[in-house]
Amino acid sequence: MDRRFLTVLGVSLVFALVVSSVFYQMTSRGSGPKKSEPTDTKDVVVATRPLGIGVMVKPADVKLTKVPMDAFPKGAFSKVEEVLDRPVVSNILLDEPLLEGRLAVKGSGLGLAPTIPVGMRAVTVRVNDVAGAAGFVLPGLRVDVLVTGRPPSGDSTMTTTVLQNLLVLSAGQAMQSDARGTPVSVSTVTLLVTPADAETLTLANGEGRLQLILRNSSDEGIEKPPGRFVAELYGSPRKPAAPVATAKAAAPRKPVVMVAPPVAIPIAPPPPAPPDQIVVIRGTTKTVEVIPRGN
Repeated sequence: MDRRFLTVLGVSLVFALVVSSVFYQMTSRGSGPKKSEPTDTKDVVVATRPLGIGVMVKPADVKLTKVPMDAFPKGAFSKVEEVLDRPVVSNILLDEPLLEGRLAVKGSGLGLAPTIPVGMRAVTVRVNDVAGAAGFVLPGLRVDVLVTGRPPSGDSTMTTTVLQNLLVLSAGQAMQSDARGTPVSVSTVTLLVTPADAETLTLANGEGRLQLILRNSSDEGIEKPPGRFVAELYGSPRKPAAPVATAKAAAPRKPVVMVAPPVAIPIAPPPPAPPDQIVVIRGTTKTVEVIPRGN
């Protein structure tokens, strides 16, 4: 065999091996797993359990977890000390970051006090056992207030709507004494009302039996139901309302003063004029002479 041919064949084989080795190394580098670039993280305070409105944050209620720097929530906290002993003003879910807007200022009060807006009031009333036991009345819902009682001017018990679209701040159990003085657990609800509505609610709570009815939170309409009497439940017609007197008829009538006719009083004639007199003194004698009047 020609030596020249063998030389060219050997060089070609060496060159092919070198090219194959380089190509394999390049391919293996491109298909290999890429190393992830390190990402900066930051601590964020999250809840270890659901926190309701009015709850005071304690160390067992929160923990620290790490999140990427670019995913750190606005208004969140990175230190547990920044949220301790602060009341919750908006419900916080499990593992949800605590935000500045969900907490009241530290030292602003306990319980529901920080959640009451300026100019509003919180009134706690006892609710019926059905709504309380079933758990239908929950914080954040809106309710109407019905009262059942006997009106002062009525002869039958009636139910009427006294307040509408009230916000429920809290719902729970409280201890009260029954008629025999025995402590019993009752369902109570705290409602957010205006000062005027607080008077109405307190009066209704003392004069009759209260009933809370749920409504859609997006329904802000105010209805004007006429109320219902007991007789209407059994098919009796509603008594017609008394006619409203007009302003002219309702005005009080002026009393009629009878004036008696004048009585003629006789006038006595004037007394006669006294006669003219002359006093005559003669020595020690004094005489009076009357001068007759001429006709």
